Amino acid sequence: MSRYTGPTWKISRRLGYSISETGKELKKRPYAPGQHGQRRSKLSDYAQQLQEKQKVRFTYGVSEKQFLKTFKEANKMPGVHGENFIKLLESRLDNVVYRLGFATTRAQARQLVNHGHIIVDGNKVDIPSYRLQPGQKVSLKERSKDLKIVLDALENMVLRKEFVSYDEDKMEGIFVRYPERNEVLPDIKENLIVEFYNR
Repeated sequence: MSRYTGPTWKISRRLGYSISETGKELKKRPYAPGQHGQRRSKLSDYAQQLQEKQKVRFTYGVSEKQFLKTFKEANKMPGVHGENFIKLLESRLDNVVYRLGFATTRAQARQLVNHGHIIVDGNKVDIPSYRLQPGQKVSLKERSKDLKIVLDALENMVLRKEFVSYDEDKMEGIFVRYPERNEVLPDIKENLIVEFYNR
């Protein structure tokens, strides 16, 4: 199945989880969409595992194929499989652009990358899934520094994660290190995703 491009608020309500990480989607109607959205039913183990997988997949906006490929790559790394998986997803270029504050959503960050506005270590990179290594610099093209959506996003940026640093004068950021597990997605139980794929 290809990447989902429909309404994200509906997905958030269905999963009972804010995939934008703002919580706005669930403030007004914190129940599933549709006529029977307020019915409560106990989820099976499989349904819980699937739901956890979907929460992470929709949060990062990746296709099922990319998601599984990243999951398998994480399995080859030393350390805890689930934590490695989250680290790999966080090191995607579109996610780092979002974490730096160049975009208000990951979808907007993906569009900036696709349209060639992003520079990595002095070279244009237009692949959203490009994986950054700690220490790499991410900046905007000179002609892209005046884009209204970028300036608005930077103005509305409240708090950056500690694994990225940002220089306001140069409008340039650095992917300092891979995130610690407690720094991102605290409500996600990644062990359920591992169980889902290993069942």
